[in-house]
This record gives sequence, structure tokens and C-alpha cells, in this order.
Amino acid sequence: MVEKTHITTSKAIQRRTGKTFHLATRLLPTRVRHATYVLYAFFRVADDVVDTTADRDPGVQREELEGIRAAALGARDPESVAADTEVLAAFRELATRHGISDEDIHTFIDAMQADLEKTRYESHAELEEYMRGSAVAVGYMMMDVMEVAEPETAAPHAAALAEAFQLSNFLRDVAEDVHEYDRVYLPAESRADHGVTVEQLRARTVDAGFREAMREELAYTERKYRTGVAGIEYLPEDCQFAVLVSAVLYADHHRAIRERDCDVLTATPSLSTPRKLWLVAKTRALWALNSSPEAVFYRATGLAETGDSRRRHGDPQPTPSR
Repeated sequence: MVEKTHITTSKAIQRRTGKTFHLATRLLPTRVRHATYVLYAFFRVADDVVDTTADRDPGVQREELEGIRAAALGARDPESVAADTEVLAAFRELATRHGISDEDIHTFIDAMQADLEKTRYESHAELEEYMRGSAVAVGYMMMDVMEVAEPETAAPHAAALAEAFQLSNFLRDVAEDVHEYDRVYLPAESRADHGVTVEQLRARTVDAGFREAMREELAYTERKYRTGVAGIEYLPEDCQFAVLVSAVLYADHHRAIRERDCDVLTATPSLSTPRKLWLVAKTRALWALNSSPEAVFYRATGLAETGDSRRRHGDPQPTPSR
């Protein structure tokens, strides 16, 4: 059993660093909610090693990530790792209890290591390879703690939804990523199609080409959402509403981006607390009238069930099952 103090520590980390996800997590049943606090805290502990504006030695960061990997796999005492020992101990207990695979742990840490070395992505295929660790592995671990009855059926949808969440964050945070971490997640192919350069992103220059590139990336991400929400019905009934709310909240960033005519360079679009609470209430009211997660998602977000198919580099590729 994960110690209460460890859950409290993990919850505090999530509340402080992931306000949108924390709101949705509170809607999960207790059996999953506490585990989700621990999962999120573990992801944040690893992420914080690489997401820093401090002038750090990459070699030291790699060593720290390897220590986190070893502790997460049970190969090293969390007390010996230069990270939050309570979170690492809680995660290891959780991984053992719920059968979280070593492969998903490795893949996640590998993605964190990649952030130390790779700051540009040529194509969506390259970006999806990165997200196999940074997003899809996270979705799979969430499935484990939810105890999904038919994981093979749910897995491709969980993978797509996890990717959609991360892609929405990438689109919202273009300016922050390039200025604070020198990372660009807009694929080079897409930027080249519209004459968008990294220097332009740094200069915060929003022109017609940048707006069109953003519109295409929004459409690409929304296809991920469509695949993802189609699988919410495969999750345990007591988890479906919380995951649906997560999807509605993350997708609402697209509305905020479009309201700014895709200008995410001079300011970062965000959702106010009243807006988030209104969306939760709206989703709950729709959920009371219609038990279809897909139908509620489209009503709550205003996204069309089929969307703009403009892509020069292909639709999202099916994500392999676990």
C-alpha cells in the first residue's frame, strides 16, 4: 500500500504543476485518483530534470535520469537517487501492484533523455516516435492503474488521446519551448511548407504562413482527439467521465488558439479557472443526457466529428497495440 504521506506529496506536486490535469484527476474514483497523483508526480520528477532553464551539465542530468530509471524499475534504492525519494518509492510500489511494464518505464525515461539531445523534429513520424515515450507510455500506465478490462482494444485509443493532449500543449507553448528550452516541436516539414523559420519563432513574428501552419497542426491534432475519444467507452465506467473532461479541457486550448488567430508567439493562450469549471459543468450536464463519450465531447468542444483533412505529410499513423 502506498503510504498516505507519499500520496499527499504526489498530490501537492500535481496541484502545483498540472492544474488542468489535477482538476480532471479529482473526478476519478479514489482507487484510481490516488494512483494518478503518484503517476503524475513521477512523470514530473523526471521531467523536471530536463525542463530547466538553469545552466546544467547534460552529463549530470543523464545520470539523474538513469538513477530515476533504476529506482522506478526496483533496481536501486530510491534513497540513493538525487530526486524525490517519496515519489520514487510510491511509484515503485504502484508499478508492482498494477503490473506497469518495464518497457513503458524504459520508453518514458528514454524520451526524457531525448529531450537533452534532440530539439528539432523533421516530420510527424519523428515526433510520434518521441511521443511513444513522452505521451503514449503515460497513457498505457494510466490504463494499468484503471485496470481496463480489454487493454488491447483500448490501447490504440489511449495512445491517440495521450498524443493529442501533448500535441495541444506543444501548440499552446510554441513560444515558451523555443525561448526557454530551445525546443521546436512544430515539424520541420510543416514549417518549410509555409516558410516558417526557427528565427521567426524566436522573433515572435506571426504571419500568414505561421497561422496556416498552426491551422494544419490543429487539424492534425484534432484527428488524434477523434481517435482517442472513440475509445473512452472501453475504459471502466467509473473512469470515463474524468477522462472525457480531460479531453474537453485540453481540446479547449484549440478554441483559445483560434480566438487569437493562431498567435501563440506574442502570448500563451490559457484557460481561466472559471472557464475550466464551466466546461466541467457543461460536460456533466451533457453526460447526464447522453452516455456516449464521443457525442458529449463534440457537443462540449464544438469540434466537428469530421474535420479539415488538409495534410501534406499524411494522417496520424495507427499506434501499435501494447
